[in-house]
Amino acid sequence: LTFLALGTHFGKVFLLDIQGNLTQKFEIVQVFGLYTREGFHENFDCPVKVIYVRGGILIYSLLLYEKNWLNRWKTSTLHEGEGTITNVQWRANLIAWANNMGVKIYDISTKQRITNVLRDNVSLRPDMYPCSLCWKDNSTLIIGWGSSIKICVVKERGHTELRDLPSRYVEIVSAFETEFFISGLAPLADQLVTLYFVKENSDHMEEEFRARPCLDIIQPLPEGYEEISSDALTVRNFQENECRDYRLEHSEGESLYYIISPKDIVVAKERDQDDHIDWLLDKKKYEVGVIIIQSSRLHVGTLYFAAIYHLCSVLMHYNCRKCQKVLGKNMELWENEVYRFKTIGQLKAISQYLPRGDLRLRPAIYEMILHEFLKSDYEGFATLIREWPGELYNNMTIVQAVTDHLKKDPMNSTLLTTLAELYTYDQRYDRALEIYLRLRHKDVYQLIHKHDLFSSIEDKIVLLMDFDKEKAVDMLLDNEDKILIDRVVEELRDRPELLHIYLHKLFKRDHHKGQRYHERQIGLYAEYDRPNLLPFLRDSIHCPLEKALEICQERNFVEETVFLLSRMGNCRRALQMIMEELEDVDKAIEFAKEQDDAELWEDLISYSIDKPPFITGLLNNIGTHVDPILLIHRIKEGMEIPNLRDSLVKILQDYNLQILLREGCKKILVADSLSLLQKMHRTQMRGVRVDEENICESCHASILPSDMAQNFSVVVFHCRHMFHKECLPSPGTIPGVQFCNICSAKRRGPGSGILEMKK
Repeated sequence: LTFLALGTHFGKVFLLDIQGNLTQKFEIVQVFGLYTREGFHENFDCPVKVIYVRGGILIYSLLLYEKNWLNRWKTSTLHEGEGTITNVQWRANLIAWANNMGVKIYDISTKQRITNVLRDNVSLRPDMYPCSLCWKDNSTLIIGWGSSIKICVVKERGHTELRDLPSRYVEIVSAFETEFFISGLAPLADQLVTLYFVKENSDHMEEEFRARPCLDIIQPLPEGYEEISSDALTVRNFQENECRDYRLEHSEGESLYYIISPKDIVVAKERDQDDHIDWLLDKKKYEVGVIIIQSSRLHVGTLYFAAIYHLCSVLMHYNCRKCQKVLGKNMELWENEVYRFKTIGQLKAISQYLPRGDLRLRPAIYEMILHEFLKSDYEGFATLIREWPGELYNNMTIVQAVTDHLKKDPMNSTLLTTLAELYTYDQRYDRALEIYLRLRHKDVYQLIHKHDLFSSIEDKIVLLMDFDKEKAVDMLLDNEDKILIDRVVEELRDRPELLHIYLHKLFKRDHHKGQRYHERQIGLYAEYDRPNLLPFLRDSIHCPLEKALEICQERNFVEETVFLLSRMGNCRRALQMIMEELEDVDKAIEFAKEQDDAELWEDLISYSIDKPPFITGLLNNIGTHVDPILLIHRIKEGMEIPNLRDSLVKILQDYNLQILLREGCKKILVADSLSLLQKMHRTQMRGVRVDEENICESCHASILPSDMAQNFSVVVFHCRHMFHKECLPSPGTIPGVQFCNICSAKRRGPGSGILEMKK
């Protein structure tokens, strides 16, 4: 019985048969028999110490569980203390495992570790390029790591060599380097199946290039290898995968190989004789195929008739190719030969060899062949129309022929599409457009853009929107200059559901372009798209509020009516609707908070005073907006209020929080004021440099005299304006205080004098 067990990152295990069908699914982390009732469960003292279950589980401690004679489980630690163990493979009495240091092999029969094969290329990250292990037989282990492969054979020691050494040892019989990175290994008789990860730096690209993974068959040699075959595999998202994302597993009994990637599982198998015969048939090697079939005593009838049919086909095509060489550019000979083929009923065979370049036959010749195809092969006819230049034949003649055939089969999509192509070549775009719209052909929008057919679709807007609403609306809005908004609205007047889609997208693009239709949109939103009605009412400044209120009240749209009433200034009526019709105390409180109106709070309290659930909601929410005492005083004696204690505790907490916030703000203000005062003091005490480059702002002479021995007096303001003392205007109204008249005149604040220099 063969199956494939897959474990996911989410801790689930799936069992698949060799066809990929799901047979069992497990969602528990436990080891048990699949086809027996025997189970196994162990409580581990550490979440990263797990038992090996023949697969790619990352483990830090490798534990071996064995049953003793009392049928109890005995635990042995095979390895720990060297970090993550990334791969474990068990064959007969030998267990091999790999960690970041190397590969170890353990002999269960003698309970001895045999060897440690060190990792070669230590420059590669072991988590990105993990080790691949596979047993070829009970004594041959193949190790792939990075780009290197080693073939190791476990051998018995002689009795004279034993001493204190293990009874077995490992000999590396072959070691070689590959050109790529190894993701998986599997044996194939004396050869080796390798799964390669390819990562290159392209000459034209700065980033690394990840190619498709390759499945190769190689022949190991003592110091190298020979490549037997190579196949590149197409798996999903291969451009994003790393070496560690691929695995190669194999099933010995079925000779199946499983290539596992994050998105796909590819199954490979050895080719048999049937595959070889199919390949010979595909390559038209019929004689070799007959010999093989006869030697294996198989039925040769199918192959025989296939060979005969092929021979006839080859002869016909040989004659057609011969025409090209023999007839050359002689138009008369060409036409005679075409009629010869018509006589034997083989016009189709010569169609692909007719001249269509500088040398051209009479249009009637090409039309004759097109008519022949039109009789029995619509697909072939369509292919010729696409391949042949339109100048080879009379376009109108072929159009009429196709039209006649459509009378018998009016809904034939091949003929209709071909007719549209003929109309397009003849620049009769209106006819082509009608056909494309009837067929709902994907090329209709390309045809409109390519040939600028916007004037032709003004009366076909409904057809376009019935075909693809989103694409049609986007095209109409992108070309408003060619198809006016008013024209589109007029065309869609009888299809209000389509008109709504168009106007809605127009409004999303620009809130003002379709303002003249906003009144109509109120009804359209109400009828076809109520969830977007309220956002429309909020965003539109051109919507008539009275009309919107009338529509919403007729349809009993409470939320929209509440919004419109509040926007029209009737907040008390809006609040009343929330309380009476919605009965939503939270929404009523939120509305009152938004309006921040004392009268609304009074109305809300008056309405809620005889409704205990409303009182609870108010007590929980109004503490930061209204004095709770106003509500508490109005509560009737003896009224039972749900969760009253919790509400009162919340009020006290809100009050304490407000007090704390006020004290905190006061401390911040005091600290900021002190800091600014100190900064101002430091600024005013700072010295100001005065030299001969500075001038008096009044007389514009140098502020310092040319003879520094003379007596002088200078006044410097905080604003850095300087004056000779004798040039200063008379003092202001405040005795003993002098201001800079420049700053005072410019209303930048009176800079008072900060320094008076005298000598």
